Amino acid sequence: MKLRKWFIGVFGTLTLGLLLFVVGYIVIYLNGYKILMSNLEKLDLAEATVVYDKNGDEWTKLFMQNRELVTLEEVPDLLEDAIIATEDQRFYEHAGVDLWSLGRALVKDIIARDLVEGGSTITQQLAKNLFLSADKTFFRKATEMSIALALDNNFSKDKILEMYLNRIYYGNGAYGVKAAAKLHFNKDDLDQLNLLEIAVLAGMPKAPETYSPTNNPEKAVDRASIVLALMRDQGYITEAERREALNAQLGKPAAGRDKTASAMKDYILAEAARVTGMTEEEIYIGGYKIHTTVDPQAQRAMDRAFADPELFPEDGPEQIAQGAMVIVDPKTGGVAAMNGGRNYVQKGWNRAIVKRQPGSAFKSIAVYAPALETGNWQPYSRLRDEKLSFGDYSPSNLSGKYAGEVTMMEAVKRSINVPAVWLLNEIGVDKGLQFARKLGIDMDAADRNLAIALGGLTHGATPLEMARAYGAFANDGMLAQTHVITKVLDSDDLPVYEFKPAAERVMSERTAYYMTVLLESVTSKGGTGTRANFGRPVAGKTGTTQLGLKGVKDSAGNRDIWFVGYTPEYAAAVWMGFDDTNANHFVKTGSGTAAAMFATVMKAALEGREVQDFRRPKGVEEPQEKQAPPAVTDLSGTYDVEQRGALLSWSPVEGGEGAEYRVYRKEASESEARLLTSSATTTILDISALPGMTYQYYVTVYAAADDMESEPSNTVEVAVPAEGESEEGDMPVLPDVLPGQEGEGEPNEGEPADGGGEPGAGDVVPPVDENGSGGGGGEADDGASDGNNAGGAGGVLDVPLVDEPANSNPSGDAGTTTEPAPDGL
Repeated sequence: MKLRKWFIGVFGTLTLGLLLFVVGYIVIYLNGYKILMSNLEKLDLAEATVVYDKNGDEWTKLFMQNRELVTLEEVPDLLEDAIIATEDQRFYEHAGVDLWSLGRALVKDIIARDLVEGGSTITQQLAKNLFLSADKTFFRKATEMSIALALDNNFSKDKILEMYLNRIYYGNGAYGVKAAAKLHFNKDDLDQLNLLEIAVLAGMPKAPETYSPTNNPEKAVDRASIVLALMRDQGYITEAERREALNAQLGKPAAGRDKTASAMKDYILAEAARVTGMTEEEIYIGGYKIHTTVDPQAQRAMDRAFADPELFPEDGPEQIAQGAMVIVDPKTGGVAAMNGGRNYVQKGWNRAIVKRQPGSAFKSIAVYAPALETGNWQPYSRLRDEKLSFGDYSPSNLSGKYAGEVTMMEAVKRSINVPAVWLLNEIGVDKGLQFARKLGIDMDAADRNLAIALGGLTHGATPLEMARAYGAFANDGMLAQTHVITKVLDSDDLPVYEFKPAAERVMSERTAYYMTVLLESVTSKGGTGTRANFGRPVAGKTGTTQLGLKGVKDSAGNRDIWFVGYTPEYAAAVWMGFDDTNANHFVKTGSGTAAAMFATVMKAALEGREVQDFRRPKGVEEPQEKQAPPAVTDLSGTYDVEQRGALLSWSPVEGGEGAEYRVYRKEASESEARLLTSSATTTILDISALPGMTYQYYVTVYAAADDMESEPSNTVEVAVPAEGESEEGDMPVLPDVLPGQEGEGEPNEGEPADGGGEPGAGDVVPPVDENGSGGGGGEADDGASDGNNAGGAGGVLDVPLVDEPANSNPSGDAGTTTEPAPDGL
């Protein structure tokens, strides 16, 4: 009795279990069937994602032309075998779901306490790719299984495999096995694939970008070796065939077929993935609507220019001269156009976002703008231009010439090196670093040195970064956030993402406007960037970097050439050079070639638009060039025997009330004149002149209020008698010799006469105080001087012209000093 009840119980349980299984299977199947029937149009594969330009017009469709359908008859048997051996060994045996593989995956998930193993069959993968997301959840997995069952009941195994081979993503924008073979191996016919290439393709679905032979050939081959081992173990190939395949060569990737705006498309795709959190694959096939800042006119202009080899430097024997360009709207930060290089390969090396050394184009960012921002400098401030050393760093001007002093305007216009380094040293390297970082340039800790004044950076800067930074000058000191996508909608026009405009003030309006004034000079006559001028207001800066190649003179060419500039509408950066610079591949032209590319593209990009001018912000004064004081033109000098010094005199300059006169002296052994003294009077006595020496003197006028110094006066030469020589007579003077020159001249009229007597017109005598002591412009030092002291010290006396001696001593004996004047230098 008990046994009977037991049998009835077991039978009932089994029956109930079977019934529940059947009911569950029917429910799952019907659910999958319902989904399948409701979405049959998705069997037509991808729904294109559309990209719209800034005007709201369709600009492109992402990778619609990179899927080529293939029938199973066109697929080599070995490729079918490789796919099945790798992805689904029991493909022809199960009904769409492999319970054995599913159970194995479930055990792994339980052990890991997470969904780590999929256990999906080829049919399940097709279901997921066609109808579902990539999320690993039990609900999604159950739905996937139900669709797989429906697919297996409604389509043959061969049809499912064919759909799978046409649907799966193979990296670098390629969908389907035929498009993948063309892209990665440049083979149109699948029968041309060798066994290694077949194994690579079979191994890619696991991680398409990681195992892409175009991106990572070594990882692709490593993955292929696993596929080949699986094929051997399952009897599809022999061990000998496996070894032979591993020694084969992969075909080279095909050159990109998309000749227009490929870099821009890649940039849009990458940004879309970043801002939405989706994978690129999901974006490719999701039917999204991506609205962008692309200016189609500017993009077409750029692509046409980059297709013209005449606009590029000469190609090398093994590499073509490359380039990159970016155009940004400085007011919004929107990227209007981008080109990543000539013969750009889709998903290739986008040089518009690759760092290169910016050269002198970086002076604006690290030196001149931060100097203006301090408020202590303006475009006509004067900068030192001499051969200088700053510790171990000794920059030089490309021309090898030095003017002594130039305005900031002149230094920028002609791209003179030393004034830029000197100015950075004056304001401090930290200010330059901080300013560059504010403009979005990534500066390394190792960049804390004066070399950044000339664009010598640890990592360099990208064309996109440079265009954005210069855009802040055009946007009154506001730095807008760079972006190319304004919004993303799904296939039902529901919002997925929307850009929120953001900008920050990185400099004052005054600094931004003064930088525009400076950079406009670069594109005007006499500037280094005149070839960037195309008939509209334009400001910008050229840049070059030295070769630094062993065995090649730096004067032979450049490593990189740049032009970064802007109009009131757009900011742009152009870089040119070689991907691999070496002795056979370097740029043999200057930055003018990059400037010409800028002009060509920008002229076409702005064609048809109303011409705008740069606007001076309200409250910002136009910079004014300060005028140097008038120069002294009648310097005269002689050796005064009685006072034992070189007596110099000149006429006051017109409008020079309160002016400071600077006296410079040079003797024969010195290479250049040195400042001897400063005086408010127009006569000085140099008692530091040594016996037996001959000196040249000149005078300048210094206006302290404007920090301006006049041109040098004429030069005079004074010879000091040697000890024991006759001190009778005056020494000759050279009134008309310019500084640094030598010549002869007649003694000036009005020089002090020998001997005593009543002073006449033009005679010069030293002043005396009420005690009869000689005062002059300062007290004479007791010791020797270095000849550079100011204010009459160190053997130099200020001696004003007077009509009569203060003590009416006709002989002049007591009217000089109560004690003999000390010897000078």
